[in-house]
Amino acid sequence: MTAWNQVAENRGAAGVDGVTIQQIASGGDDVSSGILDFLSNLQKELQEKRYQPQPVRRVYIPKADGKLRPLGIPTVKDRVVQAATLLILEPIFEADFLDCSYGFRPERSAHQALEAIRVNLAAGFREVYDADLQGYFDSIPHDKLMACLRMRIADRTVLKLIRMWLETPVIEETENNGTKVTRPEQGTPQGGVISPLLANIYLHWFDKRFEAKEGPAHWAKARLVRYADDFVIMTRRQSPQLTAWVERMLEDWLGLKINRTKTRIVNLSDEGTHLDFLGYQFRYDRDRFGRGSRYLHWCPSAKAVKRERAELTAMTARRQGWKPIPQLITEINRHLEGWMNYFRLGYPRWAFRKIGYTVA
Repeated sequence: MTAWNQVAENRGAAGVDGVTIQQIASGGDDVSSGILDFLSNLQKELQEKRYQPQPVRRVYIPKADGKLRPLGIPTVKDRVVQAATLLILEPIFEADFLDCSYGFRPERSAHQALEAIRVNLAAGFREVYDADLQGYFDSIPHDKLMACLRMRIADRTVLKLIRMWLETPVIEETENNGTKVTRPEQGTPQGGVISPLLANIYLHWFDKRFEAKEGPAHWAKARLVRYADDFVIMTRRQSPQLTAWVERMLEDWLGLKINRTKTRIVNLSDEGTHLDFLGYQFRYDRDRFGRGSRYLHWCPSAKAVKRERAELTAMTARRQGWKPIPQLITEINRHLEGWMNYFRLGYPRWAFRKIGYTVA
């Protein structure tokens, strides 16, 4: 029931079977009986080992750079089972996860990751290895991921469940209104309820090797800040040995691929340099009086502001003219409040002014 409540609260689209949360809730004489019947039947399937996940429906959503990100949508039924499994597994792995990891974890947030970067910069760790993993969620090797899971999970039924979700066929529509079916040999589908935990479990071993006695946290005095598959390594001085260690761990040991066109090393002590991370930009600026010393300026990145202005333009476009003005104002205010709450850290005045001009 707890898993159902979480899935229902997140809403979400229907999977390949077309069944929505609302349809399940209205399946009985009243809302509660419809949900209870659904959960009772699902529980029996699991207990009698008859449960089989249905294929995942693939859709594509636009990314900030204009490209498309594949998103897998499991059925509501599969999302409930994944949510129930997550409720049990998450506390087990949370006991292992390290403090350098911030993404998709309870009581942790992007703001905490950003604050960690600010603290590290203030402490003098201004040379930054800014990493980018190529298609991380779609490239996790199944066998290696299952080996990580077996180190903590003894129940074969649970391991079989996870293996089935990883190997579930993916269905997507083609341009000629047909369907294309693929069976993934690696990766965990973005959109699955349990996928963020699985992604964290796999990269946890990178964190662990990094912080070990023989890792760069000791011999290079480096600091790692990771939010899911986005991470930076901060040091007082980067070295070829550190770069080689990262590449060896990620590519040779974990079987992932570094996007070298986007991965870079930046020294924020150099004038004109900056670091973009989780929508924010960090750089050292001189104050408006031109004094010699520079201060750490962190604010919404130019890309984040451009993306938000485009979103607001779309929300107020002519095709939205059918909406009553009070409804449109309410939607815009709700959207702006969420954006402001995320980008309130640092020095956001310039960005807020830009957004204000767009709204006006």
